[in-house]
Amino acid sequence: MSLSFSESLLIIVVIAVITFALRAAPFVLFGGTGTTPKLITYLGNTLPPAVMGMLIIYCLRNVSILSSPFGLPELVGVAAVALLHLWRKNNLISILGGTVIYMVMVQLVFA
Repeated sequence: MSLSFSESLLIIVVIAVITFALRAAPFVLFGGTGTTPKLITYLGNTLPPAVMGMLIIYCLRNVSILSSPFGLPELVGVAAVALLHLWRKNNLISILGGTVIYMVMVQLVFA
C-alpha cells in the first residue's frame, strides 16, 4: 500500500502537531511558576521502583523451579544484576552484565 503525497503530508503534519502539543502541555498545565506539583514529584519518586518491580515479576513469571534447571540461570542472572549494580552503580553495566551472564548460562552451561 503506497500513500499519496497529500496523505503523507497529512500524517507528518498530524504527528508534528501532536508532538508540539505534548511538549507544550507541561508549560500550559503547570503554568510558569517553576515549582513542580507535589503529585508529579510523588509519581516521579514512586513509579520507577514500581515499574522495575513489575518488570522483574514479568521476566520471571515463567520460571519453573520444579524442573531442570530449577530457575538457576534466572537466579544467577538476577544476582549478577544486583551485584553489578551495587558494585558499579551503573544501570547499563548492570543490565548488560546480567544479560550476558544469563545468556551464557542458558546457551552453554544448561544447554
